[in-house]
Formats: sequence, C-alpha cells, structure tokens
Amino acid sequence: MAGRSFVVVVANTQSQDPAAATRLGITVSRKVGSAVVRNRVKRQVREWFRGRRAALERGLDLVVIGRAPAAQLAHRAIDEELCELVRKLSLVGPEGRQA
Repeated sequence: MAGRSFVVVVANTQSQDPAAATRLGITVSRKVGSAVVRNRVKRQVREWFRGRRAALERGLDLVVIGRAPAAQLAHRAIDEELCELVRKLSLVGPEGRQA
C-alpha cells in the first residue's frame, strides 16, 4: 500500500507459530536526504511501530519504505500516515483496537 511519504509491504511470517510476533523492516534511500535525515525517519517509524505493535495482527512481516517527502514530516504526521496505511491494509488485530 503506497502513501505520499511511505510504502508499506506486508507478508505472513514464515514461522510455524501462529502467535509469532509481528516484525518490522525499514528502508530509506539516499533520495530522502543525508544520513542524519534518513536515520531520523527510521527512528520515527520504529517509535510508531513500538506504540502500535500490540494492535497489529500477529505473525506479519511489515516493511516500511520511506519516500522523499517523509524527510519533511513531523512525528505526528508520520504517525498519522502510517496508521492510515495500516488501516487501509486491514492489519488491526482481533482485539479490535485501532492502529
């Protein structure tokens, strides 16, 4: 699922355990900016994931690809865009909590 600043790719975990934790992979290319900018974007994506992991379905591999506009976003805007992409992908867990 693609948004303006991020692309989210989802796959089922290869683990046989149905209760396996959801994992996160992040990639941000040089097109986004300098190493400082890319690392800031990755830190903010990791922070979003830490806060939302419990609400996501179990046993998924989630890959977030940062696009150039992500460098200009504040933390709240990153959080809102990623939540919207996850909602569109219907990745909210069985507890029914919103991501």
